[in-house]
Amino acid sequence: MSPSSAVAQTAAEATVSRPSAGRHTVGLFLSELRLVFGRARTLVGLGVLAAVPLLIGIAIKISGDDNGGNGFLSQIGGNGLFLIVASLGLSLPFFLPTAVTVISGESLAGESSLGTLRNMLTAPAGRSRLLAAKMVALAVFCLAATMTIWISGLIVGFILFPVGDVLLLSGTTVSLGEGLLRALGIAVVISGSLLGLAGIGLFVSSLTSTPLAAMAATFGTFIVLGILTAIPQLHAIHPWLLMYRWQSFADLLRDPPYWHDIARNLLLQAAYLAVFYTAAWARITSRDIT
Repeated sequence: MSPSSAVAQTAAEATVSRPSAGRHTVGLFLSELRLVFGRARTLVGLGVLAAVPLLIGIAIKISGDDNGGNGFLSQIGGNGLFLIVASLGLSLPFFLPTAVTVISGESLAGESSLGTLRNMLTAPAGRSRLLAAKMVALAVFCLAATMTIWISGLIVGFILFPVGDVLLLSGTTVSLGEGLLRALGIAVVISGSLLGLAGIGLFVSSLTSTPLAAMAATFGTFIVLGILTAIPQLHAIHPWLLMYRWQSFADLLRDPPYWHDIARNLLLQAAYLAVFYTAAWARITSRDIT
């Protein structure tokens, strides 16, 4: 075979292999999504999250108190749209992080405990693409968890309470449509706020073959960070702690929205994610699979 023919054949093989590799990567991502959302515990977790707005709405409706409490709870009786915001806000300190802890802690450790991780690491997809697929699935779960609460809050709020124009925290009133968009933005911001914790869980999961240990370690890390955030004497390090600006989502209900703390919160989550994803990548690419 002439050199020119060999070069042409190599180029043709590369052209054929690129789409094949691309299809394999997409298939890997889709397979990971099916794995995450096909687990019974995932569906149970989403069901628990969907029940949060229902329980809050029923409690306020039965009490017959239009002033359902402090903050966003006090607005639910007058406008059911606030059930979405109140449910997301009440779920953020515990329910949402717990769900993320379970899924992220099991992401790699679960595969290792079942003996399937070794086969996945030796597959043509490669370790880096496998880890990326795991992280994408975790990000999708974070969004799915917050949107589960959003949809449930929307349905329950519209059924149980009157709905109309939305009074913002700044005292101005916007239309129902704009209020729904702002509530949707809050769900997206909260899902982004969970990415740092998901990155921690992914890294911890790469260190062990016991899912319960990974979940416990991830949740323990979350608790420690929460305790540090609650100690006033440590105010100097508070801006660097994972959940310090989690409540910044409320700034979307101002006119105009205050983007400063929201942006800093998302940048902090991105930094946590970058650090722990890199650590997980270093671990998974150097892991002995023999």
